[in-house]
Amino acid sequence: MQKNAPRRPGEAVFTVFLLLASLILFWSAYGIAGFEALSSPGAIPMAASAAMIITATIVTVQTFRKPGNSGELLHRQILPLSVLVTVALITAYAFLLKPLGFLPTSFIFLIVAIKFLSRRSLAFTLGTATLSVVLIYLVFRLIFSVLMPEGIVPEGEMIAWMRNLLAGGQ
Repeated sequence: MQKNAPRRPGEAVFTVFLLLASLILFWSAYGIAGFEALSSPGAIPMAASAAMIITATIVTVQTFRKPGNSGELLHRQILPLSVLVTVALITAYAFLLKPLGFLPTSFIFLIVAIKFLSRRSLAFTLGTATLSVVLIYLVFRLIFSVLMPEGIVPEGEMIAWMRNLLAGGQ
């Protein structure tokens, strides 16, 4: 790494964020058992977060020593629109997964993400999203029996109906 590389846009804010997050994690780890003993449940989390505080402090100090003008723009080179939209989509997915369920949330997420990122036709977008959700559902729900949030789609009834149909209606 170059010693005299200029500080990139957002780099100082990010390093301060890392330092603050490390301090919060240390406080949480301390809340587990305090400085009770080296074998206490909070000893390893406190040691790990202490290492994070030390390294984050070093990185933050080094970052603030760098010259600030790199000629880059935060919205162009560091956080372009595609990154911001993807982060927003993932956040929306996380919030909608439980109330809507896996199938509709994943389908909507993939349609919007594929359409925005690839700028392909609606037919391509719908086909890719449908195929992806069906394959993921088959592999994880039916083959590996992973329980996924049901939400508004009555998956249990659908699976029971399919099993009944395949068993010959018995």
